[in-house]
Amino acid sequence: MADKTIKKVVLAYSGGLDTSVILRWLQDAYNCEVVTFTADLGQGEELEPARKKAEMMGVKEIFIDDLREEFVRDFVFPMFRANALYEGLYLLGTSIARPLISKRQIEIAEQVGADAVAHGATGKGNDQVRFELAYYALKPDIKVIAPWREWDLNSRTKLIDYAEKNQIPIAKDKRGEAPFSVDANLLHISAEGKVLEDPWEEAPDYVYSRTVDPEKAPDKPTYIEVEFEKGDAVAIDGVKLSPAELLTKLNELGGKNGIGRLDLVENRYVGMKSRGIYETPGGTILLAAHRGIESITLDRGQAHLKDELMPRYAELIYNGYWFSPEREMIQAAIDASQKYVSGTVRLKLYKGSVDVVGRKSPFSLYSAAHVTFEEDTVYDQRDAQGFIKLNALRLRLAKNARG
Repeated sequence: MADKTIKKVVLAYSGGLDTSVILRWLQDAYNCEVVTFTADLGQGEELEPARKKAEMMGVKEIFIDDLREEFVRDFVFPMFRANALYEGLYLLGTSIARPLISKRQIEIAEQVGADAVAHGATGKGNDQVRFELAYYALKPDIKVIAPWREWDLNSRTKLIDYAEKNQIPIAKDKRGEAPFSVDANLLHISAEGKVLEDPWEEAPDYVYSRTVDPEKAPDKPTYIEVEFEKGDAVAIDGVKLSPAELLTKLNELGGKNGIGRLDLVENRYVGMKSRGIYETPGGTILLAAHRGIESITLDRGQAHLKDELMPRYAELIYNGYWFSPEREMIQAAIDASQKYVSGTVRLKLYKGSVDVVGRKSPFSLYSAAHVTFEEDTVYDQRDAQGFIKLNALRLRLAKNARG
C-alpha cells in the first residue's frame, strides 16, 4: 500500500517508457509531488526531451545535471587506481555510476524538502540494491519507493497500455518489443536480456554500438602515449585533458580499433546469473595503461597486496557498497600506493587488442644495471645460493620428517 504520508518524491528519471510510467504512477498511487532528476553521465543521449516530457506531465521542479567530470574524477578514476575487475573481467561500468546518481538524488531531496526518493530498477537486478544502499548510507531516514516491487505492471504490454491510457507519449520504436535492455554512460554501454538470454548463442552484430568489429578495424596499428600523475591519467600524446575529456578520447581511439568488447555471464548480488554484453573501449585502454605504469613504479609488496585487495574492492562496488566504511578503508590503502605512480605509457591498439609497448617514469624502480645479461658490478650472483637455501629449509625439513 502506498504511504500516504509521502508528499514529495525525487525520481531518478530518464524520460524513457519505464520512468515516464513511474512518474505518472507515483502521482496517482501516492498523490504526491514528483521532482525529476536526470543525470548526464555521458550516455550520449539528448536530455532536453526528458525535460519537456516531465513538464508536459506536470512536474514543476526538474533537475538535469551534467555530472560527467565528477563521474570520471571522483568515481571512475579512484576505481581504476585499484585496477578493479569484477569476476576477473567486468570493468564495472554500470555499478560505478549508481553511487553518483544516488548521491545527487539525495542532495536534491534535501534541497527541495522531499521525504522520499524513487528509482526504476526492477526487483530482479543489482541496481535496486546499489541505489538503496547508497540512499540509506547518505540519508538513513529517507523513504524509498521502488515501483517495480509494488505495482502489477509487470510486462512491456502493460506498461504501454498504462502509458496510452494516461496520455504519456511513447517513441514509436518503443511500441514494439525491445530486443535487449541498454545502460550507457561515459565508461561503458551494456546490453542484457531478450536476444541475449541464451548464453550459448553468439551476440548479434547489432548489439554493439561503441566499437567496430575487431575484424573490420584498421589494418595499421595505432600508437598512443598516456601520461599519469599519482595514479590518474592526465594527458594523451602530450595533450593535457580533463578526466571526462580524456576518457572520451580513449573511447574514440578504442572504438575505432575494436577494443573493449566483453561477453560475460556474471553472478548478480541477488543470487542469479545473468549474461551481459559490455563495451568499454576507453576503460580497457586505461586499465592496460595503468597497470603498465604501475609495473615500473610500484614495489613488489605494494603491487601484490593491491592485487589481493582488488577482488574484494571490485565486489564491494558491484554489490553497491561504494559508501561503506570498508570500501573507503581499502580506497585509502590504494590511494597511498599511488604516490609515485607517475610517468608515461606507450600503447599499441590493434584489432581489438591493447598492448603496452613502452613505459617510463622519473620514479621507476626498474634497474637495467641489475637485470642485464652482461657483466655488472652491482649484483653478486653468489648471494642467491644462501637466499635459496634459507627459503628451501622448511621444504627440506618437511621431506626429511615425512618422507
